[in-house]
Amino acid sequence: MCSATIPIQSQGSRAPERGTHTQDISGADHGASLSESIGESPSWKHVLEQVEIVAATGSAVLILGETGTGKELVARALHQMSARHEHSFVAMNCSSIPAGLLESELFGYERGAFTGAVSQNIGRFELADRGTLFLDEIGDFPLELQPKLLRALQEHEFERLGGRRTIRADFRLVAATNRDLEQMVAKGLFRNDLYYRLNIFPIEIPALRHRTKDIPALAWHFTRRYAQRMGRRIESIRTEDLAALSRHSWPGNIRELQNFIERSVILSKDNVLQLPLEELNRARTDARPAVRTLAEVEREHIMQTLRETDWVVGGPHGASALLGVKRTTLLDKMRRLGIARRTA
Repeated sequence: MCSATIPIQSQGSRAPERGTHTQDISGADHGASLSESIGESPSWKHVLEQVEIVAATGSAVLILGETGTGKELVARALHQMSARHEHSFVAMNCSSIPAGLLESELFGYERGAFTGAVSQNIGRFELADRGTLFLDEIGDFPLELQPKLLRALQEHEFERLGGRRTIRADFRLVAATNRDLEQMVAKGLFRNDLYYRLNIFPIEIPALRHRTKDIPALAWHFTRRYAQRMGRRIESIRTEDLAALSRHSWPGNIRELQNFIERSVILSKDNVLQLPLEELNRARTDARPAVRTLAEVEREHIMQTLRETDWVVGGPHGASALLGVKRTTLLDKMRRLGIARRTA
């Protein structure tokens, strides 16, 4: 075979030992150690810095990002790095529980509170006492229950359904969403006071298409993991295959890449990873590009350049130099297009 291949171990990292937390932050198993996270792109390094800054505090954190970027994994990393790491990490997906059951899931209920309540049930708030409560897809939380959620988050007090006793719980809140909460507030779909309570320290997780230089390392990582699990001996990946992975847009982000690599390991018959690249080519062909305005295209191009320079605007290595415009011109464009870095 003429194609060049790159040995998997040439990245300078060994396969993770049992009990380490390498996988979690990059898109896999639970438990996370940021010191062992995968990714060298400026946008990803900024995420790691933000997590390290806020982890030791008790402040609420709002994790923003597209589906599949690993928001829950970042939440678990926050928990593991906090003083609460010896206590429970309690996660609840607000979009996966019917609205009629969401209240009882969060607050718990007493026996006889409603038909079918044959025993007392402890809710997520109580389970997270002294630990971390992670509310995923918080943008899907029903509007009619948001006042009760806000009170519990502010006071750390609540009553079980059908109960009269006030219960206190000491939990650290981490929420996540792939929706634009500011826009939802403007449309009256999300309470502004709840949004302000959640948005104390926002962390935006970049989409994988904005972390192209991290894709080869992530591909190696997932290949090692699945090869080990399946008892396969895969030692290398073709350079042109890695380039193809880096060119793909990955609309499903790290989750999509992870599943694609798992499928590739299953298909591999020798020690070179066999990637079904025709699937990626077919996905690009089938995708119908949306019509975008020039302003939208310009805004996205500027945003991507700013992420790659870690939001440095001026200087020889700043975004203005890469875009070939003056610093003042770029700042004017940023104001006109509404581009501003999210800060805590």
